[in-house]
Amino acid sequence: MADDSALSRRNLLRAGAALTGAGLALGARAQGAGLPGPAVPADTGAVQGSRVMFPNWRGEGDRPPAPTPAPQPVAERVGYCVVGLGRLSLDEILPALNQTKHARLAAVMSGSPDKARLVARQYGLPESAVYGYGEWDRLKANPEVRAVYVVTPNAVHRDNVLAAAEAGKHVLCEKPMAVNSAEAREMIAACARAKLRLMIAYRCQYEPFNRAVVRLVRAGQFGKPRLIQAFNGQTSGLPEQWRLRRALAGGGALPDIGLYCLNGVRALLGEEPSQVTAQIYSPPDDGKFAEVEESVSFTLTFPSGVIAQCMTSYGVHEARRLTVHSAGAEIDLENAFAYRGQRLFVTHRSGKDIVRDEHRLEAKNQFALEMDHFARCLQENRAPRTPGEEGLQDQVLMEAIYEAARTGAPVKVGPPAGAGGGLDVTRGPEPEDNG
Repeated sequence: MADDSALSRRNLLRAGAALTGAGLALGARAQGAGLPGPAVPADTGAVQGSRVMFPNWRGEGDRPPAPTPAPQPVAERVGYCVVGLGRLSLDEILPALNQTKHARLAAVMSGSPDKARLVARQYGLPESAVYGYGEWDRLKANPEVRAVYVVTPNAVHRDNVLAAAEAGKHVLCEKPMAVNSAEAREMIAACARAKLRLMIAYRCQYEPFNRAVVRLVRAGQFGKPRLIQAFNGQTSGLPEQWRLRRALAGGGALPDIGLYCLNGVRALLGEEPSQVTAQIYSPPDDGKFAEVEESVSFTLTFPSGVIAQCMTSYGVHEARRLTVHSAGAEIDLENAFAYRGQRLFVTHRSGKDIVRDEHRLEAKNQFALEMDHFARCLQENRAPRTPGEEGLQDQVLMEAIYEAARTGAPVKVGPPAGAGGGLDVTRGPEPEDNG
């Protein structure tokens, strides 16, 4: 018996012809009404290589629009396995993968099976893409995973990176790189032996506002910097959290949030400090800080004469600021080290007046930018901007800061042995603009 609800081939052809006729009639009516006729590139764009390009449709008084996004086809993107499903992964990193253009989520690894299975379902992963911490051999056999993003407590970064290198996977590792410089060196050596890339997740070095400050300072428009102030502070509750346990964190405010001040100043100048001094304080009546420090103040002196005063604390109202002082201006980046909310101001003389200009930039997801940068480095076989050597240098300098605080005396430091002269000796090429 024939199915009356199904269109026969003849009926389909008739329906198509009717739709075509209706479309032609509608086009004729539109032209008759004075509406545009043929499509123009200003409205439709044009394919150029792997992008759809539109001409600038805005007037001279407005900022030209950013290029239209050109994400890679999903199958061509670098597949990541996110190792560790704590708050940072769930709140920031996994959502950011929905904004990447060259990376994709391919697997998750966790010590909590129920959580891992739930997260996999939420992000459309099959259960076969869920791994426990002991399943590196199984991960090794998964061709969909080209890189891992290590987001576990600091004390296990070394073991995770060594296991990833053994599994043949490139590594993006959260900061701080490790709990000491010896571990950092092991991590670099393991990835080098395996001919794999290792990048440390210094997200601020990929964030547009922080990069704008670097360009302003290095261009010298307002003169050479003389003094830098960097502050990163917040309050810390929940005494049982791993960040307050030395065995897991390696330290307190310094390696967790003070590291942003240290790395931010180094990245800003491109120089390495020649000397550090420091003070540490923890309230004796607060059990949260029985194992790690609450507050650290440290000063970096650079060969160029720049002095950077850096402060960090787990005991103050949240504030994250970077200020550069030169003879010609004060450059102030609000929320400098935050996940979002950056604002950039430059105070300088304009004629007879002192003005405070705000530089308005397009905010972008820092985690998406860093993951895309690493993905492109793997696709193009080039070094990342923040390789393992960048993380190692921060570990060496943090050890010097702790030593300076312990002894009360300045500690001499400098660039890594054999690094040579020049700027950015621990960094790879400038990151691309992922527009």
